[in-house]
Amino acid sequence: MFVGHYAAGLALKSVDNRVSLGWLFLGVQFVDILFFPFALLGIERFQFIPHYTASTHFFLEYMPYTHSLLSAFVWAGLTFAAALVLWSGKGHKRRMAAVVALAVLSHWFLDLLVHTPDLPLLGDDSLKLGFGLWNNALLTYGLEALLLVGGLYLYMKSTRGEKGLARYGIPLFVVLMLGANIINIFGPVSPDETEAGIATSALAAYFVFAALAFYLDSRRAPR
Repeated sequence: MFVGHYAAGLALKSVDNRVSLGWLFLGVQFVDILFFPFALLGIERFQFIPHYTASTHFFLEYMPYTHSLLSAFVWAGLTFAAALVLWSGKGHKRRMAAVVALAVLSHWFLDLLVHTPDLPLLGDDSLKLGFGLWNNALLTYGLEALLLVGGLYLYMKSTRGEKGLARYGIPLFVVLMLGANIINIFGPVSPDETEAGIATSALAAYFVFAALAFYLDSRRAPR
């Protein structure tokens, strides 16, 4: 799953709108932000295989440290602890930290919907789950779009902007993400693509999207 993860960030903003959407966008993709460097270092593994599923072009071979259910809870717990330190001077810091931790944890459960059975419960030798929606490109895109629009609805109900980017920036950003996902799922794939190229493109997207979220969210006020 790609842009569908951001639905969790948008929705969680409505739980505590003091947390910047940028932190939530980093949170929902945190395990993937770890996964790609881990893969390039040989700690985890994936292979570029064109049209491995109807929606993706890679085989996720080995990723117990970022994409097991156990690791999801571990990374969420570490994120909670780090957020407590980061926001040590703020009131209600536990609630804010919990919201970011939930963003991290949401990644595994949303991945469960689309992945083939490659998500381990514990280590790599444990039971692996995945409902396999990636095998149907239209359903994959439709699910991610539905999640994203639903997240946008909750976000817009919890924040307000009067005009210009403050009012329309986030909705336009969601349209941009929906367009990016058309290219991601249905666009052509080069047979010369490499694992390093995939990792670099993915990480660039995660950080650019987070930067846009920080900026556009800062233009809006809580309701």
